[in-house]
Amino acid sequence: MAHGKVTIAVDEYSSNPTQAFTHYNINQSRFQPPHVHMVDPIPYDNPKPAGHTRFVCVSDTHSRTDGIQMPYGDVLLHTGDFTELGLPSEVKKFNDWLGGLPYEFKVVIAGNHELTFDKDFMAELVKQDYYRFPSVSKLKPEDFDNVQTLLTNCVYLQDSDVTIKGFRIYGAPW
Repeated sequence: MAHGKVTIAVDEYSSNPTQAFTHYNINQSRFQPPHVHMVDPIPYDNPKPAGHTRFVCVSDTHSRTDGIQMPYGDVLLHTGDFTELGLPSEVKKFNDWLGGLPYEFKVVIAGNHELTFDKDFMAELVKQDYYRFPSVSKLKPEDFDNVQTLLTNCVYLQDSDVTIKGFRIYGAPW
């Protein structure tokens, strides 16, 4: 640093995203902060040490939950894209799947595929041509007005938080 100016080096791969992805995908340790220490994963069926909480984090199931082998845990955190379009039938199927899971707590946050959860997006979509979302075009506003209320087997977070087992979880879908 000379005369109050900072020199920032440009990463050698900044002009070639494909090469950067390939390089950093192979050399992940470059992104590891110095205060983070890698540990060997514990087998999913190992007994949980006393005082510990196991989180199971998943996303992008896109209405394809049949046959998924879920690991043991205390808290399930599904962080979006549990449907293809957010159709009420998809949300009900997902909710039924959640109801059959053994987790003590289940927390869900919508993703960009849960179109009907975003009231502003849907208000604009109904004014437009539905060519990109033909299944959604069959819906009337009353069909999806409160689609998130179909999630009865979990805590649904939308710009809100919940504290579970001393952990504060905040969910912001979009």
